[in-house]
Amino acid sequence: METLRDILDAAARGVFPPADGGTTVVPQTCHRDAGVLSFTAHSVVFTDEDPEWVRATLRGLDCDALAATMNPRFLTAFLDRTGRRSETIDAMLVADPLPGGPPLALREIEDARHPRITYARRRRDSVRAWTAEGGVLVTGRGVGGRLEVSVEVDEDVRHRGLGRALVTAARHLVAEPLWAQVSPGNARSMRAFQAAGYRAVGAEAVLLATVPRDARGSAEDAGVAE
Repeated sequence: METLRDILDAAARGVFPPADGGTTVVPQTCHRDAGVLSFTAHSVVFTDEDPEWVRATLRGLDCDALAATMNPRFLTAFLDRTGRRSETIDAMLVADPLPGGPPLALREIEDARHPRITYARRRRDSVRAWTAEGGVLVTGRGVGGRLEVSVEVDEDVRHRGLGRALVTAARHLVAEPLWAQVSPGNARSMRAFQAAGYRAVGAEAVLLATVPRDARGSAEDAGVAE
């Protein structure tokens, strides 16, 4: 059986599900993450719920079948059924590793209590973080076990290319494809990732296991600036 990680690894190589208007349903990799990946004319729903419930709910929607899995009514039903929460639909981007050391001075954060590490560990495993003057870079294993990156840039140093430099540096720190989740409305972040060689491969809506509101943190991942 094809797994969520199989689908993601193939997409990183430029091999996508067939553009046949269909929906593939696969099990979750872990309890933390369920959701939807939307590729060109094909969607992947990853959940431990009954696949027939997914298909029946999609059939009951009054919308274009190609848009059904990202339709607010389906996502609301998905959230209600699973008791999960979600924040936004993100663009899904990926980039290949780059050789050599990062062209930016980075210092790894060793303190496990650092707020960015604490926040990232609610969404990812095997989290590592580095600081540069004016910014923070974080990597960790997220959806399907893929390696993900997020960065944060201080407000007073934005518009100087630091976000782009950080996400470029991240490609020098890894030995496998590196994924990013970016809100399409965050144009500044999208430009930074694309300028650093990350390519858009689809969209995703991640449904997270519910945690107390005061433990969620206030910062959003991928909060980069040009």
